[in-house]
Amino acid sequence: MPQVYPCDFCGRNIPPGTGTSLVRRDGRVLRFCSSKCRKSMINLKRDPRKFKWTLKYRGR
Repeated sequence: MPQVYPCDFCGRNIPPGTGTSLVRRDGRVLRFCSSKCRKSMINLKRDPRKFKWTLKYRGR
């Protein structure tokens, strides 16, 4: 049974077979549901608690 992981930026569940994973040098795995989330966290260094379209903004 494939696992469903939450997106590390927005908090939404990532269906199996979709999304991207990024492995940092320290071994931590970051999972993203879309390129929008990946770019917001990695390239733009945004805080997900400040964007209304994320679940982390809503406190979930």
